[in-house]
Amino acid sequence: MTFNYASQFIMAALFFILFSFCSWYEGSEILDNPREWKHSTYFSGDHVIDAHAISDLDYFVYAAKFRPMFPVLMTLTASYISLLTGYRFFKSSIAKKTLFLSGFGVLFLFAGGIVSNSPTIGGGIFQAIFLMGGLLLILAAALSYFWKPSWFNTES
Repeated sequence: MTFNYASQFIMAALFFILFSFCSWYEGSEILDNPREWKHSTYFSGDHVIDAHAISDLDYFVYAAKFRPMFPVLMTLTASYISLLTGYRFFKSSIAKKTLFLSGFGVLFLFAGGIVSNSPTIGGGIFQAIFLMGGLLLILAAALSYFWKPSWFNTES
């Protein structure tokens, strides 16, 4: 394991933890908004009658819907960690790297389709990020497979 990979991974993991904590904190606002319990408590169930019955995972759902800055940063950081790890494992094989990037791009496009009907500001932001990210990942996969300039060394 090279120092460059390890340092990037550790920094990204620390940022992921920071953004997760901030998302969780902002999402805890759902406890003060009982009208939203029916629409944002996917992990707690449909019939939440007490604030103590709300799952901590629902805090992230609420934050993603109404305070999307930290959930978006959390998602981007998790994606960076995944891409960094995938590059580390598949850097010696262009075909495997292309398949990994394509699969990740399709996953992003699928996620963009899932949140496409959301009426909240966070849903619109996540849809745009997932669709643009998916298209960029598929473009990167095509470029890494078909275009091999002399300055682009995949063996380093």
